[in-house]
Amino acid sequence: VQLQASGGGLVQPGGSLRLSCTASESAAHYDAIGWIRQSPGKEREGVSCISSRSTFYADSVKGRFTISKDNSMNIVHLQMNDLQPEDTAVYYCAADVRCTYFSGDYWKLINNWGKGTQVTVSS
Repeated sequence: VQLQASGGGLVQPGGSLRLSCTASESAAHYDAIGWIRQSPGKEREGVSCISSRSTFYADSVKGRFTISKDNSMNIVHLQMNDLQPEDTAVYYCAADVRCTYFSGDYWKLINNWGKGTQVTVSS
C-alpha cells in the first residue's frame, strides 16, 4: 500500500490549508483512510478518517476540519480551516480497515502509513 500526502505548508492563524492523500490501488483493501498528526514533543494523535461506513474527527478539530474522498481518483482530502498554532504538526496519511483505528491510542495498530507533510501555523 502506497500513500502519498501533500498540501502542507506555512499559514497564519485563522488561515486554511487542504491536505491530500493519494492512495495506490492496493489501498482499496483498506476501507478507512485518514490523518494522524504529531506535534513537536507530543505523541501522535488521530485527526480524522473517512470510510464507507463513517467519518471520524478528533474533538480538537470538529467544526474546523472536513474530510472528503474522491472515489474515482482514490484521493482523500482534509480541508483545514481556522488553523491555530496548536495545529502545527507533521500530518501523516494512513489506511486501515475501519476508522476506529484513528481514535484514542488505536493508531499504534495501524500498519499502513505514508510520509508526513508539515503544517506550520504561525504569525
